[in-house]
Amino acid sequence: MKHPLYYKSKKVVLNTLIHLFLLTVVVSCLFPLIWMVGSSLKTQQTIFKDTSLIPKQMHWENYYLAWKQGGFGRYFLNSLFYTVSVVLGIVLVSSLAAYAFSRFNFFGKNLIFYMFMAAMMIPIPGSFVPLYVLLNKLHLRNTQLGYILCMINVGLSTSIFLLKTFFDKTPKELEDAARIDGCSKWGIWWHVALPLAKPVLAVVVVFNALNVWNEYVLALIIFDNRNLMPLQVALTTFQGEFITQYPLLMAGLTITAIPIILIYLLMQKYIVKGVTQGALVG
Repeated sequence: MKHPLYYKSKKVVLNTLIHLFLLTVVVSCLFPLIWMVGSSLKTQQTIFKDTSLIPKQMHWENYYLAWKQGGFGRYFLNSLFYTVSVVLGIVLVSSLAAYAFSRFNFFGKNLIFYMFMAAMMIPIPGSFVPLYVLLNKLHLRNTQLGYILCMINVGLSTSIFLLKTFFDKTPKELEDAARIDGCSKWGIWWHVALPLAKPVLAVVVVFNALNVWNEYVLALIIFDNRNLMPLQVALTTFQGEFITQYPLLMAGLTITAIPIILIYLLMQKYIVKGVTQGALVG
């Protein structure tokens, strides 16, 4: 029989290795963000000469110049409108569809669900041509509604899969109790299913918000009017054919990253719960 000190030492060594690995992951994730913020406070002349993460002289005016020259005000409001509209649409449609797939029996249920799952295997660029043709026929190209509907379609399959997996694990006794109290199917979905699904909904919200906020290529295909473009288009202002204004570009990237970081921090509790518990109830 091995000495108790052996097991204690083994536990300490394993914990140390695990913490070292996690610290390495944290540093590798935070370093690009810190470098981006530090570069946004430098000048065009010093950004390649000053290798320090924190510049000796900080040029906060880069953020004002980036906001003004890039027209960030208009594009920021566009992206905010698109993100909120798409996320609300995805949460509403995917939660209703996932609840129906989980609780109701109807003709073609499995076939329709498998079609949604098959759509997850199609890369977004692979759908650009049919989306372009469809929007043209519906006269929705170069409109905000057309872009919003396309982005809702992009995020539905994954969201339905996550929510259906959660609803399948939800005890039906809770719904039976609500039904006895006179709650309708819509009421059960709203008052029972959705409140219990907060951890998974947080994952759906952050995942799709990040997807919409960072979308650029699809917007170029759908929109002809530059005033309808999302925020990512503003970043191209600082990338010229012969010169790139790197400090202003880094400042613009920092501005675009702040909203998503804030959303993640606000919903971190639910996201961690949804991921670590595998969307278990309770």
